[in-house]
Amino acid sequence: MNNSSTSDELLDGLRALLTRLTPGERLPTSRDLVKEYRVGPATVARAIAALAAEGAVVTRPGSGTFKAARNRIDAAEGDTDWQTVALADRAVDTSLIADPLGPAPEGTIAMDGGYVHPSLQPTRALSAALARAARHPQAWDRAPAGGLPALRTVFARIVGGSVTADDVLVTAGGQSALSIAFRAIAGPGSPILVESPTYPLALAAARAAKLRPTPVPTDADGLRPDMLADAFAMTGARVLYCQPTFQNPTGAVMSPERRRQTLDIARAAGAFVIEDDFARHLGHGGPVPRPLVADDADGTVVHVTSLTKPAAPGLRIGALAARGPVMERMRAVRLVDDFFINRPLQEAALEVLSSPSWDRHVRTLGAALRERCAALAAALAREVPEATLARLPTGGLHLWVRLPSGVDDAALAGAARRRGVAVSAGGRYFATETPAPHLRIGFAATADLAELAEGARRLRAALAELGPNGRG
Repeated sequence: MNNSSTSDELLDGLRALLTRLTPGERLPTSRDLVKEYRVGPATVARAIAALAAEGAVVTRPGSGTFKAARNRIDAAEGDTDWQTVALADRAVDTSLIADPLGPAPEGTIAMDGGYVHPSLQPTRALSAALARAARHPQAWDRAPAGGLPALRTVFARIVGGSVTADDVLVTAGGQSALSIAFRAIAGPGSPILVESPTYPLALAAARAAKLRPTPVPTDADGLRPDMLADAFAMTGARVLYCQPTFQNPTGAVMSPERRRQTLDIARAAGAFVIEDDFARHLGHGGPVPRPLVADDADGTVVHVTSLTKPAAPGLRIGALAARGPVMERMRAVRLVDDFFINRPLQEAALEVLSSPSWDRHVRTLGAALRERCAALAAALAREVPEATLARLPTGGLHLWVRLPSGVDDAALAGAARRRGVAVSAGGRYFATETPAPHLRIGFAATADLAELAEGARRLRAALAELGPNGRG
């Protein structure tokens, strides 16, 4: 019998067998097929490959050949169902990151974003700095794993206190810094204390690291120390994540007394404090408190900062500042993750931060944010008097407003989107149950003050659309 007829006979036999098998059932082994059909291993391999190309079977190295879940006419379609079993429960929840309403249609007034409008970004300075950085003789060389020494020095100077360049690790933005810190400090399954409400992407990063966020209440002065001590005692947590300055979403600034109490409580619990200082350059013109890490000599605080918010989304440069073995642990995580951070981007960030124009930009940005903040607060008081603004923040990019009892904040966000304005439902800012309906409304991403006023008018129409029960 020639090879062609032998292969055809084997294929016919296997196709007949497949009609009797259920999807996912395994075929005989290659050794068994060689014996049964009295053919060589190569003939069996060719027959299996032909059936796989037809989509009739799926081969899994080390496991065998199985009847496909369905026959596919297009061989390029593939069958990835086996991955569901292989990946098991290692899914990463992005629901707190992705917009539940999907991309906003063109023309939507953006009052849900976390970046400043292009007109408020130092675009010319960034472009010029990046162009010069790309022409640097060492532009495309490998950067030091911890970051350019000069850039680390600048970050240390911004943090202040006794922090030095040796205490700084350059990262690819603030979100990367948070991910590194969470994974370096706490093991999977560990509890982590967080402010309530808090930054949703921090919750997402903590859960991706398999940590269990536990909320600690806040008030007008930030995190409540009395509740913090109880939370450490009840959970045994060894990490606290907080935003002491211009907290997102509330805009609160932790009082000096509470800053001292927070550090004392964490030290007594043998715990780290991850200080997210994302808004250091987003003050509205008044004094900005010193970071917690500047007054921490014992290595309790792990400080996170970033240039993305005050500069531009594409400037993905941030930093971690810490003392002691925890810094070595975070350096190791960063090294394993990506070796080093893009050198031209570091060079550009260094040039921008070292220029007098950076301080001018921060002052100009602060004045613009102050004006926008006041304009939005006035527009909301006029158009949506039912919403309560607890405080007018002195820094940051958002207002945090409480809605009347019974209003569904997610439904209101959806109705607002249909009316052409994007706002953020408050529920996603809480680690557990939501105590009351809120909206986070941004004032930095719109084109001008007129858009803020129009956004408030559209929000009023959206609230009316929900009807008297507030649920639509």
